[in-house]
Amino acid sequence: MPRPILARINPNALESNLQLARRACSARLMAVIKANGYGHGLLRVAEALAGADGFALLDIADAITLREAGYRQTILLLEGFFSGQDLPLMAEYDLAGVIHSAQQIAMLDAYPGRATLDVWFKVNSGMNRLGFAPQQVAGAMDQLRRHRAVRDITLMTHFANADEARGIAGPLALFNDVASPYRVARSLGNSAALLRYPEAHGDWARPGIMLYGASPFPEVSAQQLGLKPVMTLGSRIIATQELRAGDEVGYGALFRAEHSMRIGIVACGYADGYPRHAPNGTPVLVDGQRTRTLGRVSMDMLYVDLGALPQAGVGSPVVLWGEGMPIEEVARAAGTVSYELMCALTARVPVGY
Repeated sequence: MPRPILARINPNALESNLQLARRACSARLMAVIKANGYGHGLLRVAEALAGADGFALLDIADAITLREAGYRQTILLLEGFFSGQDLPLMAEYDLAGVIHSAQQIAMLDAYPGRATLDVWFKVNSGMNRLGFAPQQVAGAMDQLRRHRAVRDITLMTHFANADEARGIAGPLALFNDVASPYRVARSLGNSAALLRYPEAHGDWARPGIMLYGASPFPEVSAQQLGLKPVMTLGSRIIATQELRAGDEVGYGALFRAEHSMRIGIVACGYADGYPRHAPNGTPVLVDGQRTRTLGRVSMDMLYVDLGALPQAGVGSPVVLWGEGMPIEEVARAAGTVSYELMCALTARVPVGY
């Protein structure tokens, strides 16, 4: 028999979450499906999100895969092109690209082709990751508006704190100020801004994490937002152990039993994508009931407390995250974010749809 771990992907939940985004926002929706659809499978995600107005990702090969699969929506490369050799492919497959640096404009200048491209001009509104500083916008925009290789321009930015109490007021005001001279489409909002800041919806919204059924906010659950979990990572208990007071569990003996207790060993570890740094007490579902992890996560296994679950034993189903066990709870306990857990799912985990 195969090892019992399985990641189940629910395409209906993806579609439902897209519809929620549609109800929350009148802008066109650019579904972010980078990183293999946040670990869910590029083509499966695209199929479920076929109602989106566009797709955003990073890898030009993935973008070409979508075009060859028949998707005609706008496809945007979020980091743009990395060399002049990308430009003929972008033109051939009608791919839009983010322009965030003077070096990319120089690559456009050297492009010998006659075809024109749609570009998304990125303004650095304070995140200081990619984009033109406010004082650089006018000069760079002037170049692009007159450029022989540019067909259409969309202005965009990305907010660093849309999911936090600081909000977006300062960066939004800065962006609106530098964008005011230009009559072009605008794209500002990620999932958090889409759900919380209608003033930042613009012409294109870029939902990401919400499409996969996780909340972008630390203080609001996905369930409260009406989102449905898309990925459920499940396994089974493959062994049990009876501990006496003082017995230790796992590498480094990070857990010591204070009294007699029973534990279960689950077929899932960090080689599957479960975080090694998840501490004692990370929530988990066994036989449909909440319990906790114990000890250090191993490469292929982890430990769960069966003290309050006398019915559980070898073969009992386990949900690491997903339906019944919100992924953001697991991420919070492990000191990370749900994005990382989704993207960390490894190739050895079978995926069922």
